[in-house]
Amino acid sequence: MRVMTCNIRTSTAADGEDHWERRKAICVSTILDREPDLFGVQEAQEDQLIYLTAAMSKFSSFGLPDEAAGRNAVNTIFYRSDRFDSIAEGGYWMSETPHVPGSSSWESACVRLANWVRLKDRESGHEFRFVNTHLDHVSQPAVEGQVAKINEDAAAYPEVYPQILTGDMNARASHPGIQALLAAGWADTYETVHADYDPGNTFHRFRGDQYEGESGKIDWIFCRGNVQVKGAEIVRDSEGGRFPSDHYFIMADCEVGGC
Repeated sequence: MRVMTCNIRTSTAADGEDHWERRKAICVSTILDREPDLFGVQEAQEDQLIYLTAAMSKFSSFGLPDEAAGRNAVNTIFYRSDRFDSIAEGGYWMSETPHVPGSSSWESACVRLANWVRLKDRESGHEFRFVNTHLDHVSQPAVEGQVAKINEDAAAYPEVYPQILTGDMNARASHPGIQALLAAGWADTYETVHADYDPGNTFHRFRGDQYEGESGKIDWIFCRGNVQVKGAEIVRDSEGGRFPSDHYFIMADCEVGGC
């Protein structure tokens, strides 16, 4: 199955020429051209979700609102409704009180949450779990605390149970949060395929290879349990010099086994 993670960049007039209205068609075509079976998006606001849901007619979606006030889900999961059956779905806030809507801890600059679905693949009959999140962009203690919640949640399942984690982690490979994910048994799908090859940036501020900021990917697809990685790619598509987002999308081909 093909998995993608897509930080689509929120809809804000501050982006000027790169506003959502000018790139939304490119965003959809970039995703659909890769023919994913499931993908997670980050930063999606109401108008973006309406557009994506209409354009992704072959996909079902799930995402909890990120705040108690009911703001629209920003870490939405899309999965092919003709291939997968939903067994269960849910989410939790990345805090010391994970089941309190809108809660946050560890000086997190924003409310953060993880959404998840448990799916059954009709083609293989195998079950697996797909988690999508967006970690804090300011506080290192928050990222570490949020990762601890992800690991705690994943550990509730048998070690062999297939799990896939996507998201903008706002952390590069050397970050303690990423190291904690790896130590807990999550495998970086890109590194599994490409070994220690440096992929460069995944955040590029709409500048592509002209971006001169800090190097290293912050968008990740991890897996654990009975999952084999068959391929991985950073999607650097653009049309007429316009990018679908200020992040590159990430793709991985995975084979989920029995549990």
